[in-house]
Amino acid sequence: MGMIKPDARLPRRFGPAVFGWLCLFELLAALFGLRGLLLTHPQVWRAMGALLVWHARHLWRSGTAGLSALLPAFLPALLLHLLLATLRNRQLDPRRRLLPGSYADREITRLDIPTANGPVPALHIVPTGGTRAAVCVAHGSGCNKTFYAWELVDALPARGLALLLIDLDGHGESCRPQAFPDIVQNIVGSVAWLRSRYERVGVIGNSLGGCVAARAVADGTAVDALVLLEAPPWLQLSRRQVAREVMGLLQPAIVRLTRAGSPYWIARAWESPRIRARIGTRELIDALDLLGSLRRITAGGLPATGDDTGRLPLLLVYGAWDAIVSPQQAAQVRQAAPPGATFHLLRYATHLSLPIDPRTLALVGRRLEAALRQ
Repeated sequence: MGMIKPDARLPRRFGPAVFGWLCLFELLAALFGLRGLLLTHPQVWRAMGALLVWHARHLWRSGTAGLSALLPAFLPALLLHLLLATLRNRQLDPRRRLLPGSYADREITRLDIPTANGPVPALHIVPTGGTRAAVCVAHGSGCNKTFYAWELVDALPARGLALLLIDLDGHGESCRPQAFPDIVQNIVGSVAWLRSRYERVGVIGNSLGGCVAARAVADGTAVDALVLLEAPPWLQLSRRQVAREVMGLLQPAIVRLTRAGSPYWIARAWESPRIRARIGTRELIDALDLLGSLRRITAGGLPATGDDTGRLPLLLVYGAWDAIVSPQQAAQVRQAAPPGATFHLLRYATHLSLPIDPRTLALVGRRLEAALRQ
């Protein structure tokens, strides 16, 4: 039996195939406005498209356009494109859009909100021209007030809503450890601060922040709208769940982040100080008792200003592919929610992708604008 000889044309095919993939990636980045993935000026995309067509014709005529040449070049071309895009866009850090200062459409101020347990670090974001409505935003466990928040900061001020991004106890710049029931005062004090300045106030709670927000409202904090994103009724983490969430990062919502930053800075935005805690996150979520909070809101009369019907505008959004909060857990939350609450289970959304999913941002924006800008 003779030895199988390697195809001598592979090296000759590989280079043109990589170049073809690079042209395609560049064209897609330009078409979808992914500035962080662009290697050239956005205005060059038409020329890049013409070049891609010419190159494909050249490969086809030369007989090197088969899958045997294109597929092996895909991953090296993708990695090369990400590397070159990071180098080219090394100054494109989306977190700079959250720095205190004056912008064309908003004013951002760093401050400390006084509460019964001490100051809560916060960013106060006011749309240009002012507004009579504001929203307090509470992040998830292990995050901080700016954690991938630039999409939300773009979306809500554009609808005429001010924002107050806070660091929960044990997170970000907070000087206090995570503890129960102390952490509930983060929402209580922040809402009180907003009430002294705005006519209508809403709250968005993401994951752990949703459990804290629901408990604060159940305990009597008056709000005009409440949004809970993927808030867990309980928490059980396994390696399999974590692996599923990591795989779930391969989402269009994640790629969409490169509209505002390079791959390097998108990855760096994950950084957050470690949690300082007197109580573990699992035990804290149990103590906050999300389902009990929702039932108390249902049974005890709404501790909120509500709308003309006397009902609290409540939006619940969960992900169908969430490996941390399963659809079965989300169904229990839906069952415990007050009458009139709106529930959405978004297809393909995971625990990590849901807060930045454009469908989530649209749902939240519409609901809060309708509830707070009456």
